[in-house]
Amino acid sequence: MTSQSIPWYPIYIHALPFGVLYLCFKCKLGIILALFLSTYTNKIDKKGRVSVPAPFRSALADQLHHGIVLFGSNQHACIEGFDWAKMDEIGTRMDHYDLFSDDQDDLATTIFGESVQLFFDGEGRVTLPLDLIEAANISDKATFVGLGRKFQIWSPDMFARRKEQARGAAAERNLTIPKVGGAS
Repeated sequence: MTSQSIPWYPIYIHALPFGVLYLCFKCKLGIILALFLSTYTNKIDKKGRVSVPAPFRSALADQLHHGIVLFGSNQHACIEGFDWAKMDEIGTRMDHYDLFSDDQDDLATTIFGESVQLFFDGEGRVTLPLDLIEAANISDKATFVGLGRKFQIWSPDMFARRKEQARGAAAERNLTIPKVGGAS
């Protein structure tokens, strides 16, 4: 079953300070996936600890005890981030490959073999592994970018360039959000 064929419905809308809203979605399989929105830049201390934005932690709702899962992006000089339910869904989607195929091995190695599960400390921080910090060219600040079901962590300067590139590409290709099923 693909994520496209799983019926999703909002289970609640929650208001946060400063008018930020987030939705939590639940499918008929009982999985709740976070919806990560907006952009935040936070300081990183000398130990590699960074505060995950409060709205991101709130979006994790009942999955907070699982922390977050991070790995280096295959497309950009940034870190990809997911909640545990999304990683579980990716694992299910990987089951469509033959277990011993080169395609399955290559994807599993680059996703699961390089993933780290990080847990929050009492102040809502995680400690970013040095190899991920270096791969994303992050130094004293990290920019968290909500991308719906996933998020990315960037060097602030590199994200500024990426944002301009993404806006230009979306405009050039006249991208719009696709319709799902019979929705208009």
